[in-house]
Amino acid sequence: MVGACGRHYHSPNRCERTDMVEPNDTDAGFLLDLGQHVRTMRGRRGLSRKVLAKVSGISERYIAQLEGGKGNVSIVLLRRISEALATPLEDLLPSNEATSEWPVIRDLVRRATPVQIAHAKDVLSGLGAHMQREATFRGIALIGLRGAGKSTLGKMLADSIGWSFVELNREIERQNGLSVSEIIALYGQEGFRRMEQAALTQLLARNEPVVLATGGGIVSEPITFDQVLTSFYTVWLKAEPEEHMTRVRGQGDMRPMADDRAAMQELRTILQSREPLYARAAGVLDTAGLSVEAAARKLVEMLSPVLSRDSGAFDVHPRAP
Repeated sequence: MVGACGRHYHSPNRCERTDMVEPNDTDAGFLLDLGQHVRTMRGRRGLSRKVLAKVSGISERYIAQLEGGKGNVSIVLLRRISEALATPLEDLLPSNEATSEWPVIRDLVRRATPVQIAHAKDVLSGLGAHMQREATFRGIALIGLRGAGKSTLGKMLADSIGWSFVELNREIERQNGLSVSEIIALYGQEGFRRMEQAALTQLLARNEPVVLATGGGIVSEPITFDQVLTSFYTVWLKAEPEEHMTRVRGQGDMRPMADDRAAMQELRTILQSREPLYARAAGVLDTAGLSVEAAARKLVEMLSPVLSRDSGAFDVHPRAP
């Protein structure tokens, strides 16, 4: 058994140090990339280091070292073994993959063209090998970090155009009879994401136009977020980190930053890690420095061409702002 400090344990009471390898420049770059990847994934999940340490059972100090590119040298050794075996590093790690075909599928996807990937998505989504994905329009979806104004502006937009307004988190709570915090406490992030996808699927089945306010972390779940992007005209409500923090504190909601002295830095990390995903939205509305009323007017103005073009799918006509 290999211990966390790079020692080989022959028995519970005796250990001998194995040969250690000093990281070279390539290894240092690998550790930096690994740390950046860990930090990005943590940010997308909206977790502070303190919360991640509590959930994972790993010290906050070690997580900071890992994210800083100073992870355990045994990670470098594992990487060198994977290179010597000419196999991806991920294949050396325990996996719960349900099919032995996964390595083949993964390698084919890595070599596939965008057209081939789109076709594969259609097949895996149940559309069939010879069916073409039809463009759908289920309304307007607002995405963005907590405190972006999705609920406030979404409700104002829905009232303005005469559509229903739906907060996806409230739908999840209604369908499961539990609050979001209770769901996460009982079933964890993975359980919550499953319920989020189920709630979105049920919402789409209604086949009626809605203004949808999503949770800030929906972008971290690829399949669910792809479903949003392909079913709604999606708008990223963007603001400065300081404005997000002020609005969140004004709501009395500090998840997941409660009692965290580095709350502002954690918020910046979350925003930075999610920005490339938020940027996949069809439209962006920067609300920095705008009043609620001014932001609502700009949102309606931005969406007027979309509503005129696509709302006919439901035989409805939005009211003039």
